[in-house]
Amino acid sequence: MAGSVPEPDDLFVGRAAERERLVPALTAHRLITLTGLGGVGKTRLASHTLRSLSDPEAEALGEVRWADLGALPDERRLVETVAEAVGFADHTHGRPLEALCGWLSDRRILLVLDCCEHLVAACRELLGELLTACPQLTVLVTSRQRLGLPAETVLEVDPLSHDGDAFALFIDRAVAVAPALSMRTAQQDEDAQEVCRLLDGVPLALELAAAQVMHHTLKELRGRLHAQEPTLTAVRPIWPRRHRSLRTAMGWSHELCDPLERLLWARLSVFRDTFDEDSARSVCSGGPMSAEAVGTALRGLTAKSVVTRSTDGRFRLLGSVRDYGWMWLGELQQRETVRNRHAAYFLALARSADAGWLGHDQAAWYRTIGEAHTDLCGALDHLIDTAPHRAVELAGLVGFFWSCCGHLREARAYLTRALPLSPSHTPERAKAQWALGVAVLLQGDHRTATDLGRRCARDAARSDDAEGRLAAAYLLGITHLLSGRADAAHTVAVDALRQAPASPFASPSVLRCHLVEVFALTGLGRLTEAARKAASLRDGCAARDECWTRAYSDYQLALIALIQGEPERATECARAMLAGKRRVGDSFGIALGMDLLAAAAAAQGHGETAALLSGAGESCWRSVGHTQRGMPELRDVRETCWRTARATVGEELFEQAFQRGMAADTGAVVTLAVEGRLSSGV
Repeated sequence: MAGSVPEPDDLFVGRAAERERLVPALTAHRLITLTGLGGVGKTRLASHTLRSLSDPEAEALGEVRWADLGALPDERRLVETVAEAVGFADHTHGRPLEALCGWLSDRRILLVLDCCEHLVAACRELLGELLTACPQLTVLVTSRQRLGLPAETVLEVDPLSHDGDAFALFIDRAVAVAPALSMRTAQQDEDAQEVCRLLDGVPLALELAAAQVMHHTLKELRGRLHAQEPTLTAVRPIWPRRHRSLRTAMGWSHELCDPLERLLWARLSVFRDTFDEDSARSVCSGGPMSAEAVGTALRGLTAKSVVTRSTDGRFRLLGSVRDYGWMWLGELQQRETVRNRHAAYFLALARSADAGWLGHDQAAWYRTIGEAHTDLCGALDHLIDTAPHRAVELAGLVGFFWSCCGHLREARAYLTRALPLSPSHTPERAKAQWALGVAVLLQGDHRTATDLGRRCARDAARSDDAEGRLAAAYLLGITHLLSGRADAAHTVAVDALRQAPASPFASPSVLRCHLVEVFALTGLGRLTEAARKAASLRDGCAARDECWTRAYSDYQLALIALIQGEPERATECARAMLAGKRRVGDSFGIALGMDLLAAAAAAQGHGETAALLSGAGESCWRSVGHTQRGMPELRDVRETCWRTARATVGEELFEQAFQRGMAADTGAVVTLAVEGRLSSGV
């Protein structure tokens, strides 16, 4: 989950003294940097310390949010990555850092920026603004290099002591792969201690070495390191000895891998984030490595601790290990080839997701696109430089997914970068132009959205593109609705549907135009007709397990029920809407649903619950950077809700419940609301 502290993969060893220094520093200072060489355990120390806090310590520090910057190749996505980590699904179109400062300005948060060494200058600038604008913010940084800010408190993380924690770590990892070592001789302990000394107590080096006891005795490991010891001082003297120790351990692990494992290690370095075996097969096979051999080599690298595997079954390379693999990929002169395969794989993934949007796997595709976000960005960066027409296609395919699930700024940024590079009128460009229109509309930029919608309509008419005409009609129709022009939206949708297939489920654009018609009918006051069409759409979506349109159909049914004085029915539909929007991670939709549920509670005389839901809803709206938005008819519903709830419980109790809702964990409130277990005491 984005923003959460990483869970440990194995036993944490040592670091009691470092933890004793770190916890007080976090309460006494606003910027703490853990520095030390690569592989020394800065990330693990930070995550273990934060996960093992006592209740009073955790309460003093506030909410902890974690941003992994190691997957970023440069600073371009830094602000967006931090925003995602702190739960800010930015839907605004101003300066990103200003919006982030506004979100964090009154929040008590401990923000962890992990692996900052390649982004020191950008992080220095970012934190200079955040710490000034956000007085309750505390930041913990892990980096091989200090940031150099005046407010920075630096804690050095040294290697483990040879005969203490280093030995305990090495033995723990060695026993995991060779259980017989749990019954060691004195000579074996002596050999293990010497291995720890020769590797200078560097944790990552020790873990890589420990994995080799599957194939070598402790005595053989010791002898091999002794044979290489002169190179630690003779080779690359500009490196500190401990850095050379890690480099030697990785080189040694690399040497002990079989040829196909070494090749896979290099090729896997193209992935910026986690990956599964299928993606590894697709991207890394070729030449001497068959798809079947990828699986075998991947298991071998995992057993050797080169690749780590998380509890969800996904794999990843740690930063230092990935850097080493990338170096070897360059030596093999395969970087361009592997990056091309990587981009092709994620383009194919996006095509499949787009083709499956209307099917029963829709929610699963949203999750898949979300998990692949960092590598999709990497693929886009590569294609923009090497194959702009493919970059336009990929940006258009993922743009709608991203706009609906928290990556709206990146959708607009990539589409804006890619579109000018492919000026010819192609279906791929038309889709990208439409996706850009959706993105800018959700940011509240109605004028630009209107211009793009009209451009899409002109291009579709010129090329006789039926699907393009429907897509343009959807974009223009939603823009009209959000601007309070229900009659214009109805005209656009009905005109487009006259030439469309009869079934609403003929294509995504047909379905979306039917949804625009339902919204427009509600706005025009034709409630019976709107309810009938919304129910029909919802039933068809339910039969196909399509949840995006179904949730908005439930939204319309809830709104209509409220207007018609049926709050119990509205509650049922609002809960269903929230359940659907939660499945795809649609922050904007969740905010709308919370408003409706609050209004339904107020209409049933549950004023305190309505106030609490309104507070949680306000928190949802702030998480997208906007005050309450939606169609004009929703404004009257909100105002009635607040007025009724205040009259029911009184001003003071309403305000107290509202503030509790604002302060509560939004995800927990949504879960309780969906399950019908929400009480005013939350």
